[in-house]
Amino acid sequence: MKHRQQLRLRRIVTASPYRASVVSAAVLAVGLTTGILLAQSHGPVQAENPSTVAVAEKIGGQAAGEIAPAPETPAPTATSATPSAAPSTPPATTKAPAKPAKKAPPASKVLDYEYEAQINGWYCGPAATRIALTARDRSPSQDEVAAALGTTGNGTNSADDTTRGLNQLAKTDFYRSTFIPGAPSPAQMDQLQADVVHAISNGYAVVANIVGSATDTDGGWHAYDGGHYLTVVGYRDNGRTVQIADPAFVNGVSSYWMTTIDLANWMATRGYSA
Repeated sequence: MKHRQQLRLRRIVTASPYRASVVSAAVLAVGLTTGILLAQSHGPVQAENPSTVAVAEKIGGQAAGEIAPAPETPAPTATSATPSAAPSTPPATTKAPAKPAKKAPPASKVLDYEYEAQINGWYCGPAATRIALTARDRSPSQDEVAAALGTTGNGTNSADDTTRGLNQLAKTDFYRSTFIPGAPSPAQMDQLQADVVHAISNGYAVVANIVGSATDTDGGWHAYDGGHYLTVVGYRDNGRTVQIADPAFVNGVSSYWMTTIDLANWMATRGYSA
């Protein structure tokens, strides 16, 4: 019996700690019971091998409640995902509509107009103004125009009178007066060219107050030493040459072409309405 008990204890010692802890109580009870029986049957119980006792005490200690806890597995740490910031939406932009490109004036243009020669020697101003008005579908009499210009037997004073009469009778504010006090400068020649193109391309004829003499593109010579009014009704070559309707009707000539430079020189000390 004693050998069997020792063999049994050795097997328990070599077993898994977990298994030993489970059966430790039962083993201790069996040992105690066996010891009592041996004492009754064979007399005093001999001392156990100290190593065996130590093992038994150790096992007994575990059985008394010192059960080794199972190794703890750390709980997985919850990773709190930081929500990514929502992509910012760029502010909506409204593109301003592009302005339409300004249409360039034609390289040449001649207005439709009604020609009527002046009815007397001092009505060149009213006659030239009337020709310009017919390009705007206005056909007043020369007397009506003379009244608007303030024309007398001495003629019409200046381009300011034709400007005022044109705006009044055409019911517009388009016309402005421009004066060339002396010999025209290149800038004044360029301005005359630009004014002619602007006016005629928009349907308005130009009234010019000239003095002296000038030659047209065909070599015709025109002289008005006391001053004269005439009408520019067209242009070509981007305004470098202009068409003139002359109310004097000298030698049966009512119209001719002249360079803008020659016309500017012809208007020296006078002016024009455009």
